[in-house]
Amino acid sequence: MNRVLILVNITGFIIGISYGLHGPILPVFAKNIIGATYSELGLIGLTNFIPYMFIPLFVGILLDRINNGYLLTLGAAINSASIYLLSIAQSVPEIMGFRIMTGIAHAFFWPPCEAIISNESSEKNRVKHISWFTMFFVIGFMVGPLLGTAFLEGFDITYRILFQIAAFILAAAIISSLLASKKNIKKHQERFTFSSIKEMKRFPEVIILLIFGTSSFGIILTIYPAFLNDSGMSATDILILYFVFGISRVVSLAFAGKLARKTSQTLIAGTIAVSTGLAISMVADSIITFGIALVLMGFGFSIFFPLTLEIILSKTRKKISGKIIGAFETVFGMGWAIGPTIGGPITQSFGNETPYLVFCIIGFVVALFAICVRKKLEPQKILN
Repeated sequence: MNRVLILVNITGFIIGISYGLHGPILPVFAKNIIGATYSELGLIGLTNFIPYMFIPLFVGILLDRINNGYLLTLGAAINSASIYLLSIAQSVPEIMGFRIMTGIAHAFFWPPCEAIISNESSEKNRVKHISWFTMFFVIGFMVGPLLGTAFLEGFDITYRILFQIAAFILAAAIISSLLASKKNIKKHQERFTFSSIKEMKRFPEVIILLIFGTSSFGIILTIYPAFLNDSGMSATDILILYFVFGISRVVSLAFAGKLARKTSQTLIAGTIAVSTGLAISMVADSIITFGIALVLMGFGFSIFFPLTLEIILSKTRKKISGKIIGAFETVFGMGWAIGPTIGGPITQSFGNETPYLVFCIIGFVVALFAICVRKKLEPQKILN
């Protein structure tokens, strides 16, 4: 692994720590301190993910024109500021405004990292390198809750101070991203077009799987912590559960390269795992059963990303890889926005367990669909 890939992985690790430190606590903070309802939690999640439906398209175009490391640095800076501002939020609209900033910042973080990794990798090791980057991010996301537990219990700090600490940790990613930018020089510049949208239309099967996976993931990130809290889990319990969630994701990503040899079967298994985890969540009544649910979902969510991206990149012309990555991430944003938008109001109107029942049923239907089109869920084979 070369120096640039190491620096990108370090950047992902630092940002992951910050996300893990404040992410699982934010819904609890909004519900218990600010007084947000479940519908408002859904709106907070929606505002976080709406920018990710559009901004990655423009970032994807920039990836083929501007040093990717500079875009990554911009994302880290905006992200740090947005998390710090959470510490002074006094109302739901303020939190929503600051989460819009986070969504914009994430669009300047993830796609540039993918582009750098793709440019620094061969086709044979691209899945492995993208999986390793995601794994470093998830390891950080796994360490974050442990730090949060130590701060909340050992130092008896408030949620607001926790957000400030998370912001300062994320600011350190600016250094590693700047170092990565020194070597990441663009070799070509493409015409400013939106051709990537047309390219993505070639992969309807992948889009369906991504929409289900990311919308379910959106609920787990934005509403599930409050659901856990209402189910008797303390703030410390929630952070421990998300640590377990992180372990599951790290282990899954560690084997993603091998799992990619049977891409379609793995994607089907991941869809079934997420659906099963959602089903268990409806009846779980202890930290152990919630832990089992999160382990299953951690596996499913983790393998969706590198395997679906490889399917698309393997069938895409390399000269528009930046644009296609932006379009791919836009699909992610659509899913992340759909989850909280549906999940929040459903929870408010029909009960805490209802969104998990709805998405569980959808998941099993998507799994049956994936079985029917499994031949289209394989990457193009590399010809030596």
